Amino acid sequence: MKMSKAEKFDEFLSSNNINCFSKEEIDNEMHSIVYRAHMEVSSQNLPTMIVLDDSIYTMIQVRVAAGVVNAGNREGVLMHINELNKKYKVFKYYEGDNGDICLDSCITTTDEGFEAPVIHTVIDVILKHLVEEYPVLMRKVWGN
Repeated sequence: MKMSKAEKFDEFLSSNNINCFSKEEIDNEMHSIVYRAHMEVSSQNLPTMIVLDDSIYTMIQVRVAAGVVNAGNREGVLMHINELNKKYKVFKYYEGDNGDICLDSCITTTDEGFEAPVIHTVIDVILKHLVEEYPVLMRKVWGN
């Protein structure tokens, strides 16, 4: 029996006693399933989601900071995240709606080739990066 990416991810979470994710099935043509959690970084809880669907893409998104980019800091923040984007291959930063700073990782995989440990590893890489980078990025945001 062919297992979907979500079934494989659910099995991985269960077998590794990972229970920090809430799961939401989205009623759309791609049969999207969204897993939501938070990454704790510098005493902040950063909303994190994983989107699994029928496409060849698995998306991981972290909202690093909500509503912090404005006319006064936009140039410095965008220059900084552009420099970060040059360094890191597995994820990219961008300014989202309403001045949010977001970090996305897009991993290509089919149902057959989906490996939940890879998703877990990418999340670990993102978390380790944010633990180091978040204070630096926030100094750019606040102009220090």
